[in-house]
Parts: sequence; C-alpha cells; structure tokens
Amino acid sequence: MAKINSLMDVGKRGMAVSQSALQTTSHNIANKSTEGYSRQRVDIVTNPPADEGRFRIGTGATTGSINRVNNPWLEKQIEKEGASFAFLESQTEAMKRIESVLNEQTVKGLNNALGDFFNSFRELANNPESTVARTVVRDTAGGMIRTFQDLNRQISSISDDMNKTIEAGLSEVNAYVKEIASLNKKIQEVEIQRSAQANDERDRRDLLLKKLSEKLDISYSEDTTTGMLNINAGRTGVLVAGTSSSELKHQKDPDGRTQIMYELSKGGSSVDITDQFQRGSIGGVINLRDGLLTDMKTELEELSYKIATEVNNAHAEGYDRYNIQGVSFFEVPRDGNYSVDDLKLNKVLTQDVGRIAVAAKPNSPGDNSIANVIHSLQFKKTMGEGQSTFDEFYNSRVGQIGIFAQRATSGMEAQKNIVDQLKNTRESVSGVSLDEEAAKMIEFQKSFEASARVIKMADEMFDTIINLKRY
Repeated sequence: MAKINSLMDVGKRGMAVSQSALQTTSHNIANKSTEGYSRQRVDIVTNPPADEGRFRIGTGATTGSINRVNNPWLEKQIEKEGASFAFLESQTEAMKRIESVLNEQTVKGLNNALGDFFNSFRELANNPESTVARTVVRDTAGGMIRTFQDLNRQISSISDDMNKTIEAGLSEVNAYVKEIASLNKKIQEVEIQRSAQANDERDRRDLLLKKLSEKLDISYSEDTTTGMLNINAGRTGVLVAGTSSSELKHQKDPDGRTQIMYELSKGGSSVDITDQFQRGSIGGVINLRDGLLTDMKTELEELSYKIATEVNNAHAEGYDRYNIQGVSFFEVPRDGNYSVDDLKLNKVLTQDVGRIAVAAKPNSPGDNSIANVIHSLQFKKTMGEGQSTFDEFYNSRVGQIGIFAQRATSGMEAQKNIVDQLKNTRESVSGVSLDEEAAKMIEFQKSFEASARVIKMADEMFDTIINLKRY
C-alpha cells in the first residue's frame, strides 16, 4: 500500500511541476512584447529518493526554482553603450537646430549681411556725393545689426531649450530613482523572506537602470546578500542607497543656465555637480550648451564688437557732407559689458545720412578715402590677433560647426549599430520565441496528462486490491 501511495505522490508532484511550467510558459507568452522582459524557465529537480531495503526508489520530480534567462554581462554592455548612444543622439538633434540657424544656403545669413554692408561702402566710394548710396549704407548697417541680433537670439533660444531639456530629464531621473528604491525593497522581501527569485522585479529594475543611464552618468553596484542596488550620479551624488532615494534638483546660474544640484543632506546645503556628467542625453546637452554653444555666443560678440570698433575708428577720422568730423558709426557700450544686443547704429546717422563720413579732409566733396578704408576692412586681417579677416573668422566657425555636426551624426549612427547588435543578442538570449513557447506548452501539457494517468493507474491498483476480498 505504501508503494501505491508513493506512486500517487509521484503523479501529484509531476502534475504540480507541469502546472508550474505551463503557467510560466503562459507568463512568457503574455510578456512577449514587454520591454526589458527576460523569459523564465522552471528549474525541475529530482525529488529526494526513498529507501526501500537495499534499494533507493525514485519519488519523481519537483520544482526547484523559476529563473529568468539573463546574461548580466550583456545587460551591462547594453547599459554602457546605450548611454553613449543617448549622448551622441542628443548632440545630433541639437546640432540640427544649430546648423539650420547658420544655413547660409537657404536663408540670407550673417555672411551675406556682412558682404552687403561692406559692398554698400564700395558703392558709396564710387558715388561719394550720392544721398541714395548713403541711405543704402545706413540700411545695410541696420540689416547687419539685425542679423547679428537675430542670430544671437536664436542661439539663446537653443540654449533655453537645452535648459528645459535638462530640467525635464531630471524629472524623469527622479521618477526612475524612486521606483528603483521601491523595487529594491520588493526584491529584498521576495528573495530573503520568501526564498524565491524576484524575476519580474529584477527585469523592471534592469530596464529602469538602462533608462537612467541613458539620461546621465551613473555608477552602480549590487549587494550580493540583499540583492539591492546602490546607484551614484557622477562622482558625488548618491541616488539610491538600499530602499532610500535622493532627488537631483536644478537652479539657474547668473548666466541663466540650468545647474544640476545635489543635496548633501536632507534640508542641508547643495553642491553643483553639473560638470560631472559626460554621458547620457543630459550629459550630451550640457557638453554642447557649455561648450560649442557658449563659444558661438562669445565669438559672435567678438566678431560684432571688432567690426563696430574698426568701423568706428575709421569713420571718426573722416568728414561728412557738412564738413564736420565723423562720429562713431555704431553705438558701443564703453563700460566693457558688451553684448550683441547692445550694438546699435548711431542715432545721428539714422536721422541724417549726410552725417556719414566719406572724405578724409573737410571741403572735399569728391573725396572717398574714408569709404575706401571702411570697405577694405572686410579683407583686413583683424581677427584672432591678425590671423583672419571678418569673413574668414565667421566662415571658419561655421565650418567647424559643420564638422562637429557630421562627426556627431556619424558617431551616432555607428553607436546605434552597436546598440542594435547588443539588443539583438539579448533578444536571442532572453527574448521570448512564440514558436519555442508553443512547443514547450505542448510538452508540459503531455507531461501533465501523463502524470494524471499515473494517478489514475494507482487508483485502479487500489480498486484491484480492495476487490481481492470478493474472490
């Protein structure tokens, strides 16, 4: 009778194993399209055998554990390469906007405005007594100023958008960090208190870790005892420590740029850790905003200031139609706090184009010396300590931006291929194949039916033994 009972136990355990396997297979199929999901497999182990005299009789199988099929090294590679891709992608998107601002082929940009301004002085040199030529000089000067200021405004607008991108990214980071800390607690409860594998929680945490890495520089480590993840931001910020989490905050610096702040203690002082991020989309935006974009604004100010001062110096040496010595052609602040928005045409010239100085001496109606000096400034090497002309200086900067944009685009495409290859490899390792799961389902279904027949057979054996008394 004991052996028949054991037979029924074997069948019962077999049915339980098959049922667990079928449920796990169904779980895999349901999560085929779940981002970051790793397929799960039931670890079926042999049940401890029973001693029967000098024999050891097998007692069937039991469910050892349910584990996810996952390669930790591959997950870490995807996280690392994904951060590099996000960095290049954010820079590529920003560079598209910057290039559109400097596109001289489709819009009348600064290069054309500079050319029109100096060409108007050439025309004035040809007709020094012409009021129309003087009016053209005034209008092209105003056009050049507007072009400088429009370009400066557009660059500032891109910088403002980058600030908003950083702030939005930090909101996402704080949400990820809070959820990871919550998952740490769940994983600890499941794996320590219940002695089971927290597969779904670990998948979700790995996915959030990748998303977090795509935003900014992080370093992390897992406590092998508790299974909890600790995450640092940059070199200073502790984002997750066990079940607790910290938020990154932001504030504006005196130049209006968004800074990333980390609070050293709750309610205590904060430190600026903006310069610690060189990866992820936030790192890419910070790198571009504080590097290339800041340099562009500085060089634009340098170019406009140099043009204004050189023209002013030449114009002040001449005489206008009324034989009065020339005034400053442009109004430039004298306190040293110059910005492109401060550049203006002298009001005296705006009201009366006759005050534009053309002659080198008074009472010289046909003298065009000053006009010649001013238009020749276009080809004078005055920028960069006498290394380049106005046109060369601007064109070289546009060329550098084009090269930077090309490198960012090609780098992004190459990095995308790397990330795609790693994701395909992960899919082959951890992804769900419907064909494979369907085959497993049939296998476990047959196994379940076979275990049920074992129980039925044992039941028939009981009936046979009970009916022996009738004969």
